[in-house]
Amino acid sequence: MAKGKIKKRSWAEPFKIKVVEPIKMLNKQQREKAAKDAGYNTFLLKSEHVYIDLLTDSGTNAMSDNQWAGMMLGDEAYAGSKNFYNLEKNVKKYYSMPYFVPTHQGRAAEHMISKILIKPGDYIPGNMYFTTTRLHQELAGATFVDVIVDEAHIPSSKAPFKGNIDLQKLDKLVNEVGAKKIPYVSMAGPVNMAGGQPFSMQNLRDVRDYCQKQKIKLWFDATRATENAYFIKERENGYENKTIAQILKEMCSHFEGIWVSAKKDLMVNIGGFLATRNKKVFEEARNMVVVYEGLHTYGGLAGRDMEAMARGIEEMVQYDNIRARIGQIEYFGNRLEKFNIPFVKPIGGHAIFLDAKKFLPHIPQSEFPAQTLAAEIYIDSGVRGMERGVVSAGRDPETGDHRYPKLELVRLTFPRRVYTQAHIDVTVESIVEVFEQRKKIKGLKMVYEPKYLRFFQGRFERL
Repeated sequence: MAKGKIKKRSWAEPFKIKVVEPIKMLNKQQREKAAKDAGYNTFLLKSEHVYIDLLTDSGTNAMSDNQWAGMMLGDEAYAGSKNFYNLEKNVKKYYSMPYFVPTHQGRAAEHMISKILIKPGDYIPGNMYFTTTRLHQELAGATFVDVIVDEAHIPSSKAPFKGNIDLQKLDKLVNEVGAKKIPYVSMAGPVNMAGGQPFSMQNLRDVRDYCQKQKIKLWFDATRATENAYFIKERENGYENKTIAQILKEMCSHFEGIWVSAKKDLMVNIGGFLATRNKKVFEEARNMVVVYEGLHTYGGLAGRDMEAMARGIEEMVQYDNIRARIGQIEYFGNRLEKFNIPFVKPIGGHAIFLDAKKFLPHIPQSEFPAQTLAAEIYIDSGVRGMERGVVSAGRDPETGDHRYPKLELVRLTFPRRVYTQAHIDVTVESIVEVFEQRKKIKGLKMVYEPKYLRFFQGRFERL
């Protein structure tokens, strides 16, 4: 190679910006007031008071011109909408599932599968909990048991597949409670609460083989499945030459069924679905959706939304799209690394997860360090992230005490196709500024706590 020649070329987002939404920034005094009025809970901030919104990638993504064109072709018939059949066709094609039921979002699918498969007294093992998933499982009478590998609970561990299930932990639970008490193993990928960490295809095959021997079903939260497919392509031997679509189909082939929040991978503002190869489960879900969501050919969705979902499935498996999406997160993490900011390693799929325990070591978990840090970042710059620690973990239903997870994190989630690298630079500068002032920061006390999913509506005051 000639001297001075660039070895690695820069990349740019694989799209052009055609429509913009103006945003404004409040001054610091206004942000202080907004944070206090919101009870230092970023979920309770008004959107108009937020400068860069990294709260979630759920329904906040930018749709393509093709998806918007599809919105104009909405068949709003109450029964038998043609958009339903377009979506059904793509679910079968890309997720390899023959039976499909639409829902208004993923939470509704979680509710249905929990009601259908779980009996009171059951146990649901999974590769780390997710808030709404676990709640639906508990409301149906089950106990969630975390069987993820130990590395997932260590932010500094750089293990490439921290979303893997530990088969010894799974086997231990089966031996303790019996296979008949475990209606299904709940697997997610990448694992949100672990920092967007993927599982490997080899681990999935091993888990599938074990479940088949024990006659236990295996279900998949496939909400961000294309991100998991991307990491398999990048990190697992034998998959480097396979397409995202091929890897996604292979992943799904090992599960009896999936539930999906379409507001992530499919890049739409609303929508979800349940899909399965079990006809009996499908029939029960199709009956249940009529009770809770709407007719089985719209599931609480407008026809135009189903058309946007159908087209979003085709776009989500395009390598350039997923590479650019995760490339933003890698750029974000690499910038933070230069300033020694503590966050979960390796860099995950949809977000950077700041390690609040290391960021604010002087604040005990009982004073909500992740909740505190999310509020402080907003006050500094107008950047909105969210807590993923003791507040999200909730209370033990038996003792009523706080659950204290090993991971106390602040999630900064980039929506797909919304922000540029300049927005990332602004965010990095804010985090660095807060990090430099961290010793002055004091914790919070909770002053209002709702019964369920308290991280959404809980309120706090500064100590």
